[in-house]
Amino acid sequence: MLDQIQQFIQENALFSPTDTVLVAVSGGLDSVVLADVLHRLGQPFAVAHCHFGLRAEEADADEEFVRKLAQQYQVPYFGEFFQTRKFAEQEGISTQMAARVLRYEWFERIRAGQSYACIATAHHQRDTAETMLLNLTHGTGLAGLHGIRPKTGHLVRPLLGVSKPDLFDYVVENRLIWREDASNDSPVYQRNRLRLEVLPVLRDMNPNLDQTMSITAERVGGAEEIVRRYVADTAAQAQRTEPEATYLDIRLLQKTAATTLVLHELLRPFGFSYIVTKDIVQSFGAEPGRRFESATHLLVKDREQLVITPRRLTHFGTHQLQAGQEALKIDGLHLRTELLEIPEGYEVPKGKAVAALDADALKFPLTVRPWQEGDWFMPIGMKGKKKLSDFLIDQKVPLNLKDNVQVLVSADGKIVWVIGLRPDDRFKVTEETERVLVVRRM
Repeated sequence: MLDQIQQFIQENALFSPTDTVLVAVSGGLDSVVLADVLHRLGQPFAVAHCHFGLRAEEADADEEFVRKLAQQYQVPYFGEFFQTRKFAEQEGISTQMAARVLRYEWFERIRAGQSYACIATAHHQRDTAETMLLNLTHGTGLAGLHGIRPKTGHLVRPLLGVSKPDLFDYVVENRLIWREDASNDSPVYQRNRLRLEVLPVLRDMNPNLDQTMSITAERVGGAEEIVRRYVADTAAQAQRTEPEATYLDIRLLQKTAATTLVLHELLRPFGFSYIVTKDIVQSFGAEPGRRFESATHLLVKDREQLVITPRRLTHFGTHQLQAGQEALKIDGLHLRTELLEIPEGYEVPKGKAVAALDADALKFPLTVRPWQEGDWFMPIGMKGKKKLSDFLIDQKVPLNLKDNVQVLVSADGKIVWVIGLRPDDRFKVTEETERVLVVRRM
């Protein structure tokens, strides 16, 4: 088994022979085997043990056992006591989740503080099977079906290729002592119910279940990599990210294989579920304006694209820009101004992010505010008045970006600039202009 584990470590590049590994040791059979294996392989390591304050004297005995184990191997020992229940209540999570958060944050602090290469846990083949089934019961995509990976960031699992019976054989052969955790037999926890009630039935049907599911997880992991690359190629063609929004080309998305799956992968960073993604795909043929929300983002089905913007928790207020003020920074908007005496041959800067205005036509203070129904202005390059609502339609501004449009208004109430879109013709730079106020959106 030592040769098998060493080969697994090398094939998956978990760590090098000279690296110091921080080993999470609970005192149970699996983690005791892991510590002994690394010791026999001559791998430098340290031991970390968590006392979660959940099992009173039994947990105290576990801590003493693991501390003595570290002394036996003559390696550094780190122990920590956590107020797990208090943390769970404070965060509104289960004690299991609280224990997970606490231990992994603590492991990482030790690893970083001691400059250890990685954190090793004692997950094995049976854990992969349990994780895959647990994910299936909750609903999962490919990521949930690949089970536990050999390496995730600084976390490594050297025993992942080893079966539970092999671990039992190892402790018998090497006469190792370990501690039993009574909570592992509690049916209160979902994973324990799978372990105690469901998996034995499945193993009756297939005695090699753990190995079979481990191989399946490996194959799914390969399929996931193919999907990941396909999604990346699709994103390169169909996705455009701008400061104000992310855009997805509907026509290109419709040409992809498994459109819903691909779109869900693209939308995952924005918090959209697979069920909502199915509704979004069904809206492709509908009229523009359909809205979909996640906890963090708003998606609007526009004419030929999906437009994704962060959900704003606050609305823009009204802010003033005084004469001589060089900058104005508010939620989601940063303006910089520059007052110039027009030199000979001055050229008006181009681009939607800048407005060159006749400074002497302005009345200060200028005001920045959201646009409102009923607003009108005289767009530069056009004759006559234009309702701002009609102008935004002409400019094909997506519905969820209309809420973000703001205007720069002179003290006499005239709109000077629809910020980021078009200045007003009444304030443009002409041959008679002597001073120009340049306003840039940063």
